[in-house]
Amino acid sequence: SMKKPFIKIGLELKSLRIKSGFTSYANFAWDNNLNKSQYWRMENGSNVTLKSLQKVLEIHNLTFYEFFQMMNKK
Repeated sequence: SMKKPFIKIGLELKSLRIKSGFTSYANFAWDNNLNKSQYWRMENGSNVTLKSLQKVLEIHNLTFYEFFQMMNKK
């Protein structure tokens, strides 16, 4: 289904957040000046725009290429 890739992106973002020491998505959003509900939707596999994804990847110092490479290794 079309939804599946977005769910995988969301799970990868959640994993990155946890690896960077944030147990709470809300604290991560707050500390990085992101809209809390938009970020929650991203982690849950909806509302992922390229612009919002780029913003989050920049926080993690990742390029799109590196991010999708990490996803493909799983």
